[in-house]
Amino acid sequence: MEITVSAASGNATIDIIGRFDFSAHRGFKEAYDPQLGNGDISTITINLSAVDYMDSSALGMLLMLRDRALAANKTVILSRPNRTVTQILDIANFTKLFKIQN
Repeated sequence: MEITVSAASGNATIDIIGRFDFSAHRGFKEAYDPQLGNGDISTITINLSAVDYMDSSALGMLLMLRDRALAANKTVILSRPNRTVTQILDIANFTKLFKIQN
């Protein structure tokens, strides 16, 4: 699993590549934490296009990010999930909790 972060025009994009599971916990938190404290960032986009596996702990990490982002007046967007990830997000009702861009 690999995580990269880029920022431009008030948006931080976190790209996740590979398996998004509990082993990603530390790296994911290290990627989004600085964005929450950055006053220039208003939106955090999680690019899921290269995620080939996502488990319940990944869903929990996304919920934790959402709660912390709301407290910091920031928006979280889930971007470009593949078909399998989209099904997981649908089953978990994440479409009601997050803006999801295809």
